[in-house]
Amino acid sequence: MKNRILTGITTSGTPHLGNYFGAIKPSLELAKKSSDSFFFLADYHSIIKVNNPQEVTSSIENIALAWLSSGLDTKNSYFYKQSDIREILELSWVLHCVTAKGLMNRAHAYKALKENNSDDKGVNMGLFSYPILMSADILMFNSTHVPVGPDQLQHLEMTRDIALRFNHIFGDTFEIPEAVINNDDPIPGIDGRKMSKSYNNVIPLLCDEKTLKKSIMKIVTNSLEPGVPKDHTNCNVFSLYINFASDKEIEEFKDDYANGISWGDAKNKLFDKANETLLPIREKYFDLREQKDLVNDHLSDGAKKVRPLAREFIEVIRSKIGIS
Repeated sequence: MKNRILTGITTSGTPHLGNYFGAIKPSLELAKKSSDSFFFLADYHSIIKVNNPQEVTSSIENIALAWLSSGLDTKNSYFYKQSDIREILELSWVLHCVTAKGLMNRAHAYKALKENNSDDKGVNMGLFSYPILMSADILMFNSTHVPVGPDQLQHLEMTRDIALRFNHIFGDTFEIPEAVINNDDPIPGIDGRKMSKSYNNVIPLLCDEKTLKKSIMKIVTNSLEPGVPKDHTNCNVFSLYINFASDKEIEEFKDDYANGISWGDAKNKLFDKANETLLPIREKYFDLREQKDLVNDHLSDGAKKVRPLAREFIEVIRSKIGIS
């Protein structure tokens, strides 16, 4: 079996630094060491929370451009929309039928909502069972390795449980995927919580210089005055800075904190490093954005490469469960 990695990003909202450092950058680096690489846009996942069709459509294009601008090589990888591979939804139903409700009861997203809504108000079945659709995304192509952050590890563990259950009932069918854990701390948003479209606290990845600086200047800090030593260990500005800077620059920034750097100067330093790193991505994005039908062409080509794999494997699964 080839070494296959798979990464997806939900198509809701604007691509942000959390997407880049948490998924895009590490996945592209891992792809260089893998036999096969699958990158997909999880558009069916997005409708769990997004009811605006225009927002979903716009986000599909922007997330695709984020991958392409960051260096994704579509000639040597599989790049596609989840919705273009209908077999994924068929597999999702099959997996629903071997998955215990108790397993879904333990999903973090469901538990978090249920804590505030004891009667399940506001919990739709998409949110409740989305880990099964995620499992179908992974198992459809017998992915062997899935890059995840520590907060996403549960999803991969559920996929493993579901695959093992299916294999136990119907015989060896699925590879049991392994997590490739990104041990870095989650990328903080401007309010200090994990950067997330759900929290509306993001710093955009694909924006002009002015918007980038404006977003960085909104980062929440404490009220310590210039000249007063500051603690870098629990600071949103510093936590973001280390993603862009060299070891030497990080040590120098620590000294700045000890010497009482003002928050304005600290944010300007972060902006300078972020702008330097993101400039080539931004320039490529603005160039690609002007090329009409570019995204659709890439995704169409990707679907043509992926569909035969999905069709072949779903026939194997149908045979296993007695449906032909």
